[in-house]
Amino acid sequence: MSALPKAVAATLEDRLGVPPRAAQPMGGGMINAAARVEIGEETIFVKWRDDAPPGFFEAEVDGLGRLAEVHALRVPNPIVWSDAPAAAVPFLAMEFIETRRSAHSARIGAKFGRGLAELHRRTRTPGGTFGLERDNFIGLLDQRNTPTASWPEFYRDHRLRPQIDLAKHSGRLPPQREAALMAVCERVGDVLPQAVAPCLVHGDLWSGNLLFVGDDSVLVDPAVYRGDREVELAYMELFGGFPPGALEAYRQEYPLEKGYERRRPLLQLYPLLVHLNHFGEEYGPHVDRACEPYLR
Repeated sequence: MSALPKAVAATLEDRLGVPPRAAQPMGGGMINAAARVEIGEETIFVKWRDDAPPGFFEAEVDGLGRLAEVHALRVPNPIVWSDAPAAAVPFLAMEFIETRRSAHSARIGAKFGRGLAELHRRTRTPGGTFGLERDNFIGLLDQRNTPTASWPEFYRDHRLRPQIDLAKHSGRLPPQREAALMAVCERVGDVLPQAVAPCLVHGDLWSGNLLFVGDDSVLVDPAVYRGDREVELAYMELFGGFPPGALEAYRQEYPLEKGYERRRPLLQLYPLLVHLNHFGEEYGPHVDRACEPYLR
């Protein structure tokens, strides 16, 4: 069964009591290898990564569980995972969801937009802290979630600055870019509001992490934390690719506060820095442009 590592197949058999019968390679995104696996009478989705950081898949399971508890949008059900330091090949097996990409209709987009608004509204916590009780990952990068009372402070210290430090360590911050980013960090408190209630956000909501089953939307690969909901919308608008009507339906269901358009480039700076650190200088000019509105 060449599509599935032997160590993963052996762990699945040990945990589920039956050996995998067949495995078909599938796309696992930009981070993991993946396969559709027939085991017993069931079909499951399995993804793995030989050098996954400790706790990598467990953090994903935690995020899926938090999203599932809200009952606003569907997520796949985790079945079994293994990513302890002793794991031969860290992996996550979950419910297999037969998806279709025929979802680019206004009806489906509107349903997703309303579901995302419900996720944010149901988890809104006035007076709550930003962050999470645990750290997790965005892609393969560490995501620090130290609970913080102030949204500008959290975004500056636990989103922007760790990525800036990583980019500097990797040689991806020429002097002009570094100076611009430092200036932007000084202005975060002037741009982002203090009086905002945190809510649960998916945290890595680009179009590749949204799947469709009939009229239903399915969220995958979360990087959850409690933040200002605007950060989710800004990320969605950064790369696009969502079905028509999604953002409009969200705004109708849960209108945004005035001034979002001014805040949007700053909120897009975090995912752009993540992409710079993952993929290199092709994202450098995007980082530079996101800084420009706050340097005038």
